[in-house]
Amino acid sequence: MTPKRGDDVAPPPIGAEWRVRFATNEAAKGWGQLGAEAPGNTRRCFEALRRDPLSMADPERQHRLRGRLASGMLGGREYPQWEYEVTAGGRVRYLVDQPRRTVHLVLASTRHPRDTGA
Repeated sequence: MTPKRGDDVAPPPIGAEWRVRFATNEAAKGWGQLGAEAPGNTRRCFEALRRDPLSMADPERQHRLRGRLASGMLGGREYPQWEYEVTAGGRVRYLVDQPRRTVHLVLASTRHPRDTGA
């Protein structure tokens, strides 16, 4: 997504931080809605993904998805798919490109996705 006038500015990663990018326009829109609804939790999500998108420290909040949702495709490549619980219903799903240290947000929603069956 190309930034345009009026868009928020994302800080560039420094040191060991990961780059966080939108993989879909829907994720970008949902991220804005999450930020409006729960700014503190959304900020904590961003910081967690920037710091360590593969963290297992809090598996109730951040974990790899299982079954058919365990991976996702982007640009013809398959990546592990993870989920971060922003609020009781709000979720962020993301693909992790380890070699490029990039997190690709594929879904951001204020409501729990209905496809969580494994």
